[in-house]
Amino acid sequence: MSEETDALRRWGIVAALALAPAVSNGFARFAYGLILPAMRTDLGWNYTQAGWINTANALGYLIGALVALNLISVFGTRALFAGGMLLTALSLLFSGLTDDFWFLTLWRVLAGVGGAPAFVAGGAMAAAVFRNDPLKSALALALYFGGGGFGMLVSGASVPLVLDGHAARWPQIWVGMGIASLVTMLPVLWATRVVAPAGASPTRRHRERLPWRLMLPELAGYFLFAVGYIVYLTFIVAWMREANASTVLVAAMWSLIGIAVMVSPFAWRGILAHYAGGQPLALANTATGVGTLLPLIVPGSVGILASALVFGCSFFMSPTAVAAFGRANLPEPQWGASIALFTTVFGVGQLVGPVAAGYIADTTSGISVGLAVAAVILMAGGALALVQKPLSRLQDAAPGTS
Repeated sequence: MSEETDALRRWGIVAALALAPAVSNGFARFAYGLILPAMRTDLGWNYTQAGWINTANALGYLIGALVALNLISVFGTRALFAGGMLLTALSLLFSGLTDDFWFLTLWRVLAGVGGAPAFVAGGAMAAAVFRNDPLKSALALALYFGGGGFGMLVSGASVPLVLDGHAARWPQIWVGMGIASLVTMLPVLWATRVVAPAGASPTRRHRERLPWRLMLPELAGYFLFAVGYIVYLTFIVAWMREANASTVLVAAMWSLIGIAVMVSPFAWRGILAHYAGGQPLALANTATGVGTLLPLIVPGSVGILASALVFGCSFFMSPTAVAAFGRANLPEPQWGASIALFTTVFGVGQLVGPVAAGYIADTTSGISVGLAVAAVILMAGGALALVQKPLSRLQDAAPGTS
């Protein structure tokens, strides 16, 4: 195989793996923000109920992350990846077959349970595609996580138009996303068969503990990112609808986020490859906070579209940053466990954001306060992440720490 052919094959693997965050994030988690106004109208929910449905997904995501953290060394990345993708796709499909609040809660939980292992295992495999080339590996990781932007672009370009004036069509959206997710499993399963395994496998376990105490600033910064960013994606469309934003503006805003996510890896790859400490996460969190604040301080469509651009260019770089942090500081067999640990912390943070913001909206008669609080939390997460130093430097200073 020629060098050019091998490179194309490797980038094809990255592209196929990137369909996992398109499903687990772009569809299963973020698209709910587009569907929420229609479900509230059709089902008569208040904002606390609407926020709870996304908190249920976050609860499932936390469970799935814990599963990945504890079982990635038992079953390996490939099995967790395929199983998680299938469960997520089926949960999306069944979400469109009921209007019962508690059944919808169940399917949202299960979508999270499946989405987290797929996200974790796919990230570990993407990190291994160019394991000997730090710059290409950083870009591969960024492109993998940027796959969520593709899911957002697809949903943003279609969901608002389908639901425009027809709130009762929301079940069709869930069913359509479930079918599309099942179709994506074909290239995804091809990628899992041809990519070299990353991390531990059933035949080779790496029992050394993660030095998690040395990673506390990065973990804390990522926790606050999870609390803050999900508020924006859950409620920004509802906030726009309250302000009588048009369907075209909603579709343009969500699609712009997706496009920005997809192109952001090319702007961030140098930062991701250059820094081994917390600087990339600090920058990503702070920029995400600015994007969250923009629609509140810049009026009209200009503020909304500027917000979408800044938010989209930055928020998926936070998970990319922590994955790159693990790759730069840990041995390869621990990459999967590192991503799983960060995803577990992320899952806890996501539990807080939606239902808390929904409660604030119900008690203050609007979503603006919740968005402002989320922006402050994101910037605080950026400040915490900035404290994180490369692990090699900390381990040299305090040998034996684990």
